[in-house]
Amino acid sequence: MEIVIANKSHAVYAQIICDTIAESAKVRGTGIARRTPEYVISKMELGNAVIALDGSTFAGFCYIEAWGHGKFVANSGLIVHPDFREQGLAKKIKQRVFQHSREKFPDSKIFSITTGLAVMKMNSELGYKPVTFSELTNDQSFWNGCQSCKNYDILQRTEQKMCLCTGMLYDPKSKNSDEPQEVKAKVFQRLKQIKQTLFLKKENKS
Repeated sequence: MEIVIANKSHAVYAQIICDTIAESAKVRGTGIARRTPEYVISKMELGNAVIALDGSTFAGFCYIEAWGHGKFVANSGLIVHPDFREQGLAKKIKQRVFQHSREKFPDSKIFSITTGLAVMKMNSELGYKPVTFSELTNDQSFWNGCQSCKNYDILQRTEQKMCLCTGMLYDPKSKNSDEPQEVKAKVFQRLKQIKQTLFLKKENKS
């Protein structure tokens, strides 16, 4: 298995990357912003993506997005093909794209919004900490990318202050930024449950 910085020669994998991301979201029943092959290719051409290949077979992918004139970056679109899951590959890709982000954008804060416990655990091990949405980028282009997510109406109703996702942030200037944080599954699931109940109640009243 090879995990490398993607370039334009990897454009042939763009369609399967987008299809795998979309199918994974459908199976999990989670909201996710749609990606197009053209968008994925643009990330590859800029050297802002990591791809995992087993020979010439696509295995996994993740890319970097810069927001607020480079003050913030996000590692997005993390996906592992079904044939290569449960082998620890997602964690390896996450570590590689995080390392690449720190090398390419050394002064940027790295953030994530996620509904998945597994991603939250990986983020925590890298030094991310849970934060409110107000501590993330205020670049409207980022939040506009949530429009294709099925939970976008929640984000709108809360004026972009809250959604079913949990915000996480790695600040390179923080003294404790490289210390791994423990994520307690019960606490995370309880928080998610509270959010879902809260928003469902509002929907039923409207």
